[in-house]
Amino acid sequence: MESKICMFTGHRTINAKHLSEMPQKIDALLEKLISEGYTEFRAGGAVGFDTLAALKVLEKKKKYGFVRLHLYLPCHGQENGWSENLKKAYYYVIENADSVRYAYDSYVNGCMQKRNRDMVDGSALCVAYCGRSRGGSAYTVAYAEKKGVRVINMFE
Repeated sequence: MESKICMFTGHRTINAKHLSEMPQKIDALLEKLISEGYTEFRAGGAVGFDTLAALKVLEKKKKYGFVRLHLYLPCHGQENGWSENLKKAYYYVIENADSVRYAYDSYVNGCMQKRNRDMVDGSALCVAYCGRSRGGSAYTVAYAEKKGVRVINMFE
């Protein structure tokens, strides 16, 4: 069976009105996608939606042995300056991912955008949490649409 690839992109802050329901919505969507043959999932490792989605994929990986999580990170040290709790979740995701890929060894201007393009390239689906027309998530959604990748926006 050929794997279908889904990638996640979203804001670092989840709107208060969405926060309580988002874990269950991601969980339900993952169940649906897995039933449709999606087995490979990509996340960018940022705080907020990316981390929440990655943690949910790791839960599905435990439930279904064939589910895979691939992290696409912009650079080493992305987590510098984060709180200890955020770092703890970040390291947990890294340790349990099936692969970790860095766009660059260290921070350079444009590393986030490269990471986002790399995640989109080869994906069949982009699951987004995007409520703004500017910024990294909006850039990634626009790039996915330009590449003909189907987009599901969970913000709406």
